[in-house]
Amino acid sequence: MAKKHVIYKKDNWNMLTVEVQGRQIVLREISDQWGEECHNFIARAEMMAWVNRRFPKSDYVGNEEEWEQLMSAFKEV
Repeated sequence: MAKKHVIYKKDNWNMLTVEVQGRQIVLREISDQWGEECHNFIARAEMMAWVNRRFPKSDYVGNEEEWEQLMSAFKEV
């Protein structure tokens, strides 16, 4: 049985979920601007490398708490 983690959900059109399916990690990012993007990772380290590129800390200057919450949610996967 796959375990699904909701990283964030602002509404039905802006959310990011991560599902662990055996050895594979499936990340789905849904946004009202770009639609749905799906990324498949083999390892958590690969996923975290993508996360650090997608959510650079420099984008959260003045809002570090939101960045910390994102990183914490990804680390729980």
